[in-house]
Amino acid sequence: MLLLKYLILGIIQGFTEPLPISSSGHLRIFKSLFNSEVLSDMNFEIIVNFGSLIAILILYRKEIVSIIKDFFMFIKTKEKKYSVNYKYAWLIVVGTIPAALLGLFVKDFIEEYFTTKLVGLMLIVTSILLFMIKDIKGKKEKKDMTYLDALKIGLFQVVALLPGISRSGATVVGGMKSNLTRETALNYSFMLYIPISVASMVLGIKDLITAGNIGALAIPYLVSMIAAGIVTYYAAKLFIDIMKKGKLIYFSIYCFIVGLVVFIIF
Repeated sequence: MLLLKYLILGIIQGFTEPLPISSSGHLRIFKSLFNSEVLSDMNFEIIVNFGSLIAILILYRKEIVSIIKDFFMFIKTKEKKYSVNYKYAWLIVVGTIPAALLGLFVKDFIEEYFTTKLVGLMLIVTSILLFMIKDIKGKKEKKDMTYLDALKIGLFQVVALLPGISRSGATVVGGMKSNLTRETALNYSFMLYIPISVASMVLGIKDLITAGNIGALAIPYLVSMIAAGIVTYYAAKLFIDIMKKGKLIYFSIYCFIVGLVVFIIF
Protein backbone atom coordinates (compact mmCIF):
# COMPACT_ATOMS: atom_id res chain seq x y z
CA MET A 1 0.00 0.00 0.00
CA LEU A 2 2.83 2.40 0.87
CA LEU A 3 4.54 1.64 -2.42
CA LEU A 4 1.32 2.41 -4.30
CA LYS A 5 1.03 5.77 -2.53
CA TYR A 6 4.55 6.74 -3.56
CA LEU A 7 3.87 5.60 -7.13
CA ILE A 8 0.67 7.62 -7.43
CA LEU A 9 2.20 10.74 -5.90
CA GLY A 10 5.25 10.38 -8.13
CA ILE A 11 2.92 10.33 -11.13
CA ILE A 12 1.05 13.41 -9.85
CA GLN A 13 4.33 15.28 -9.35
CA GLY A 14 5.59 14.23 -12.76
CA PHE A 15 2.43 15.35 -14.52
CA THR A 16 2.01 18.67 -12.75
CA GLU A 17 5.67 19.77 -12.60
CA PRO A 18 6.18 20.90 -16.22
CA LEU A 19 2.57 21.95 -16.86
CA PRO A 20 1.31 25.42 -15.87
CA ILE A 21 -0.95 24.07 -13.11
CA SER A 22 1.40 24.21 -10.06
CA SER A 23 2.90 20.96 -8.78
CA SER A 24 3.48 22.45 -5.32
CA GLY A 25 -0.15 23.53 -5.17
CA HIS A 26 -1.41 20.08 -6.11
CA LEU A 27 0.80 18.35 -3.55
CA ARG A 28 -0.44 20.77 -0.88
CA ILE A 29 -4.06 20.02 -1.85
CA PHE A 30 -3.50 16.25 -1.70
CA LYS A 31 -1.81 16.66 1.67
CA SER A 32 -4.90 18.44 3.01
CA LEU A 33 -7.29 15.89 1.51
CA PHE A 34 -5.55 12.70 2.58
CA ASN A 35 -3.27 13.78 5.44
CA SER A 36 -0.72 11.29 4.09
CA GLU A 37 2.60 10.77 5.86
CA VAL A 38 4.15 10.62 2.39
CA LEU A 39 3.16 14.21 1.69
CA SER A 40 4.62 15.32 5.02
CA ASP A 41 7.96 13.78 4.05
CA MET A 42 10.20 16.60 2.79
CA ASN A 43 12.63 14.01 1.41
CA PHE A 44 9.84 12.84 -0.89
CA GLU A 45 9.71 16.27 -2.53
CA ILE A 46 13.48 16.24 -3.03
CA ILE A 47 13.36 12.78 -4.61
CA VAL A 48 10.49 13.43 -7.02
CA ASN A 49 11.90 16.83 -8.01
CA PHE A 50 15.15 15.06 -8.86
CA GLY A 51 13.22 12.70 -11.14
CA SER A 52 11.58 15.65 -12.88
CA LEU A 53 14.93 17.42 -13.23
CA ILE A 54 16.50 14.40 -14.91
CA ALA A 55 13.57 14.26 -17.35
CA ILE A 56 14.00 17.91 -18.38
CA LEU A 57 17.76 17.46 -18.73
CA ILE A 58 17.17 14.51 -21.06
CA LEU A 59 14.50 16.33 -23.06
CA TYR A 60 16.73 19.39 -23.60
CA ARG A 61 20.08 17.60 -23.55
CA LYS A 62 21.16 18.73 -27.03
CA GLU A 63 20.39 22.38 -26.37
CA ILE A 64 22.02 22.30 -22.93
CA VAL A 65 25.22 20.83 -24.37
CA SER A 66 25.13 23.40 -27.17
CA ILE A 67 24.73 26.31 -24.72
CA ILE A 68 27.60 25.12 -22.53
CA LYS A 69 29.88 24.42 -25.49
CA ASP A 70 29.14 27.74 -27.21
CA PHE A 71 29.58 29.63 -23.93
CA PHE A 72 33.16 28.48 -23.55
CA MET A 73 33.91 28.66 -27.28
CA PHE A 74 32.87 32.31 -27.34
CA ILE A 75 35.13 33.06 -24.37
CA LYS A 76 37.98 31.36 -26.21
CA THR A 77 37.46 32.60 -29.78
CA LYS A 78 35.04 35.58 -29.59
CA GLU A 79 33.48 34.28 -32.82
CA LYS A 80 30.03 35.69 -33.51
CA LYS A 81 28.48 32.28 -34.24
CA TYR A 82 28.84 31.40 -30.56
CA SER A 83 27.51 34.71 -29.24
CA VAL A 84 23.79 33.86 -29.13
CA ASN A 85 24.20 30.92 -26.76
CA TYR A 86 26.87 32.78 -24.79
CA LYS A 87 24.40 35.57 -24.13
CA TYR A 88 21.59 33.07 -23.53
CA ALA A 89 23.62 31.45 -20.75
CA TRP A 90 23.91 34.81 -19.02
CA LEU A 91 20.20 35.46 -19.59
CA ILE A 92 19.48 32.22 -17.70
CA VAL A 93 21.72 33.37 -14.86
CA VAL A 94 20.00 36.77 -14.66
CA GLY A 95 16.54 35.19 -14.74
CA THR A 96 17.48 32.78 -11.96
CA ILE A 97 18.85 35.34 -9.49
CA PRO A 98 15.58 36.87 -8.15
CA ALA A 99 13.97 33.56 -7.15
CA ALA A 100 17.26 32.12 -5.91
CA LEU A 101 17.81 35.06 -3.55
CA LEU A 102 14.26 35.53 -2.29
CA GLY A 103 13.58 31.79 -2.08
CA LEU A 104 16.08 31.46 0.75
CA PHE A 105 14.17 34.01 2.85
CA VAL A 106 10.54 33.11 2.19
CA LYS A 107 10.61 29.30 1.96
CA ASP A 108 10.08 28.62 5.68
CA PHE A 109 7.47 31.38 5.96
CA ILE A 110 5.47 29.93 3.07
CA GLU A 111 5.67 26.40 4.47
CA GLU A 112 4.35 27.54 7.84
CA TYR A 113 1.71 30.11 6.99
CA PHE A 114 0.43 29.33 3.49
CA THR A 115 -2.97 27.62 3.83
CA THR A 116 -4.74 25.32 1.37
CA LYS A 117 -7.43 27.98 0.87
CA LEU A 118 -4.71 30.37 -0.29
CA VAL A 119 -3.46 27.67 -2.68
CA GLY A 120 -6.93 27.66 -4.24
CA LEU A 121 -6.81 31.45 -4.57
CA MET A 122 -3.36 31.31 -6.18
CA LEU A 123 -4.59 28.70 -8.68
CA ILE A 124 -7.29 31.18 -9.68
CA VAL A 125 -4.57 33.83 -10.09
CA THR A 126 -2.65 31.38 -12.30
CA SER A 127 -5.82 30.89 -14.34
CA ILE A 128 -6.18 34.65 -14.85
CA LEU A 129 -2.52 35.03 -15.85
CA LEU A 130 -2.81 32.26 -18.43
CA PHE A 131 -6.06 33.72 -19.77
CA MET A 132 -4.35 37.09 -20.25
CA ILE A 133 -1.82 35.63 -22.72
CA LYS A 134 -4.03 33.13 -24.55
CA ASP A 135 -4.03 35.16 -27.78
CA ILE A 136 -0.53 36.66 -27.59
CA LYS A 137 1.95 35.32 -30.14
CA GLY A 138 5.03 37.48 -29.65
CA LYS A 139 7.84 38.19 -32.11
CA LYS A 140 11.15 37.99 -30.23
CA GLU A 141 13.32 34.90 -30.66
CA LYS A 142 16.12 33.75 -28.37
CA LYS A 143 18.64 35.97 -30.14
CA ASP A 144 16.43 39.03 -29.54
CA MET A 145 16.08 38.62 -25.77
CA THR A 146 17.47 41.34 -23.52
CA TYR A 147 18.69 41.27 -19.94
CA LEU A 148 15.66 43.33 -18.98
CA ASP A 149 13.45 40.57 -20.43
CA ALA A 150 15.34 38.02 -18.34
CA LEU A 151 14.97 40.08 -15.17
CA LYS A 152 11.26 40.59 -15.77
CA ILE A 153 10.69 36.87 -16.29
CA GLY A 154 12.83 36.15 -13.23
CA LEU A 155 10.53 38.36 -11.15
CA PHE A 156 7.55 36.39 -12.42
CA GLN A 157 9.35 33.27 -11.20
CA VAL A 158 9.58 34.86 -7.74
CA VAL A 159 5.78 35.05 -7.62
CA ALA A 160 5.72 31.32 -8.37
CA LEU A 161 7.35 30.63 -5.00
CA LEU A 162 3.77 30.79 -3.71
CA PRO A 163 2.08 27.35 -3.83
CA GLY A 164 -0.68 27.48 -6.42
CA ILE A 165 1.17 29.88 -8.70
CA SER A 166 2.64 27.72 -11.43
CA ARG A 167 6.36 28.27 -12.01
CA SER A 168 6.17 27.30 -15.67
CA GLY A 169 2.96 29.27 -16.07
CA ALA A 170 4.34 32.40 -14.43
CA THR A 171 7.58 32.38 -16.43
CA VAL A 172 5.75 31.72 -19.70
CA VAL A 173 3.43 34.63 -18.90
CA GLY A 174 6.48 36.79 -18.18
CA GLY A 175 8.01 35.73 -21.47
CA MET A 176 4.88 36.35 -23.49
CA LYS A 177 4.40 39.75 -21.84
CA SER A 178 7.99 40.50 -22.93
CA ASN A 179 6.91 39.85 -26.54
CA LEU A 180 8.72 36.51 -26.84
CA THR A 181 7.35 33.91 -29.22
CA ARG A 182 5.52 31.02 -27.56
CA GLU A 183 8.36 28.61 -28.30
CA THR A 184 11.02 31.00 -26.98
CA ALA A 185 9.04 31.76 -23.81
CA LEU A 186 8.55 28.06 -23.07
CA ASN A 187 12.15 27.18 -23.85
CA TYR A 188 13.43 29.88 -21.51
CA SER A 189 10.97 28.75 -18.83
CA PHE A 190 12.42 25.23 -18.89
CA MET A 191 15.97 26.58 -18.92
CA LEU A 192 15.16 28.56 -15.76
CA TYR A 193 13.73 25.45 -14.14
CA ILE A 194 17.08 23.65 -14.29
CA PRO A 195 19.24 25.90 -12.04
CA ILE A 196 16.37 26.49 -9.60
CA SER A 197 15.77 22.75 -9.32
CA VAL A 198 19.48 22.02 -8.91
CA ALA A 199 19.73 24.65 -6.15
CA SER A 200 16.74 23.13 -4.38
CA MET A 201 18.35 19.70 -4.62
CA VAL A 202 21.64 20.93 -3.18
CA LEU A 203 19.89 22.64 -0.26
CA GLY A 204 17.95 19.46 0.48
CA ILE A 205 20.80 16.96 0.20
CA LYS A 206 21.88 17.43 3.82
CA ASP A 207 18.39 16.62 5.08
CA LEU A 208 18.20 13.64 2.74
CA ILE A 209 21.51 12.20 3.94
CA THR A 210 20.73 12.68 7.63
CA ALA A 211 17.18 11.33 7.38
CA GLY A 212 16.68 8.29 9.57
CA ASN A 213 14.13 6.68 7.24
CA ILE A 214 16.12 6.85 4.01
CA GLY A 215 17.07 3.16 4.07
CA ALA A 216 13.61 1.87 4.90
CA LEU A 217 12.04 3.96 2.15
CA ALA A 218 14.70 3.40 -0.50
CA ILE A 219 12.41 1.35 -2.77
CA PRO A 220 9.36 3.66 -2.47
CA TYR A 221 11.63 6.66 -3.09
CA LEU A 222 13.09 5.01 -6.18
CA VAL A 223 9.64 4.12 -7.51
CA SER A 224 8.34 7.67 -7.03
CA MET A 225 11.46 9.18 -8.62
CA ILE A 226 11.24 6.97 -11.71
CA ALA A 227 7.50 7.59 -12.03
CA ALA A 228 7.99 11.36 -11.70
CA GLY A 229 10.79 11.33 -14.26
CA ILE A 230 8.93 9.34 -16.91
CA VAL A 231 5.68 11.29 -16.53
CA THR A 232 7.49 14.65 -16.46
CA TYR A 233 9.21 13.83 -19.76
CA TYR A 234 5.94 13.16 -21.58
CA ALA A 235 4.03 15.95 -19.80
CA ALA A 236 6.70 18.43 -20.91
CA LYS A 237 6.39 17.22 -24.50
CA LEU A 238 2.62 17.64 -24.21
CA PHE A 239 3.09 21.21 -22.95
CA ILE A 240 5.42 22.00 -25.86
CA ASP A 241 2.80 20.73 -28.32
CA ILE A 242 -0.03 22.66 -26.64
CA MET A 243 2.06 25.85 -26.62
CA LYS A 244 2.73 25.52 -30.34
CA LYS A 245 -1.02 25.31 -30.92
CA GLY A 246 -1.70 28.27 -28.61
CA LYS A 247 -4.15 26.34 -26.44
CA LEU A 248 -3.20 27.68 -23.01
CA ILE A 249 -6.89 28.30 -22.37
CA TYR A 250 -7.20 24.61 -21.41
CA PHE A 251 -4.87 25.12 -18.47
CA SER A 252 -6.57 28.39 -17.56
CA ILE A 253 -9.95 26.68 -17.30
CA TYR A 254 -8.51 23.78 -15.31
CA CYS A 255 -6.75 26.04 -12.80
CA PHE A 256 -9.86 28.16 -12.34
CA ILE A 257 -12.12 25.16 -11.65
CA VAL A 258 -9.68 23.44 -9.27
CA GLY A 259 -8.81 26.71 -7.56
CA LEU A 260 -12.46 27.65 -7.03
CA VAL A 261 -13.35 24.21 -5.63
CA VAL A 262 -10.35 24.23 -3.27
CA PHE A 263 -11.09 27.79 -2.13
CA ILE A 264 -14.70 26.85 -1.32
CA ILE A 265 -14.18 23.50 0.44
CA PHE A 266 -11.20 24.54 2.57
